[in-house]
Amino acid sequence: MPGSFRIEPLCADHDRAKFSSGSGELDRYFREQASQDIRRRIATCFVAVSLPDGGVAGFYTLTATSIALNALALQIAKKLPRYPVIPAVLLGRLAVAHSFQGQGLGGVLLADALMRSARAELGVFAMVVDAKDGAARRFYEHHGFTSLPGEPLRLCLPITQALKLLAARGPR
Repeated sequence: MPGSFRIEPLCADHDRAKFSSGSGELDRYFREQASQDIRRRIATCFVAVSLPDGGVAGFYTLTATSIALNALALQIAKKLPRYPVIPAVLLGRLAVAHSFQGQGLGGVLLADALMRSARAELGVFAMVVDAKDGAARRFYEHHGFTSLPGEPLRLCLPITQALKLLAARGPR
């Protein structure tokens, strides 16, 4: 799977018009809004490019966010400094084109997002996601995320824990 794709920042060379994941909201964002968010420095967007044909197979966005210390589970919060908020990265959107669904590309994109966040030259304690539904929540839970207390669709994964999980899974 990883050998058949290249993950790179979204640029004008990528054909977004044909991208279809089955989620009208995500497809519309990718076609109409992503480049504006990049230009305004609201988010970054990365695409998985299919090596055989150069088509966009999937994408994700990252942006800065924070988590209130008291929103974290007690076992996590007790190990952190007593700042009111903790720095994090938000995986705002993640989508895979219909023709590539069910092949593990979503997990590859998520792993890439986690690794980019870990390599960031600023403090990032965790990745946060807002799952759009129960199926998305199960996808993120499968990859080690846990719901924030009282917010079943807002999930979090500390970066250090993500790195351990990725190392245990080995190269994909």
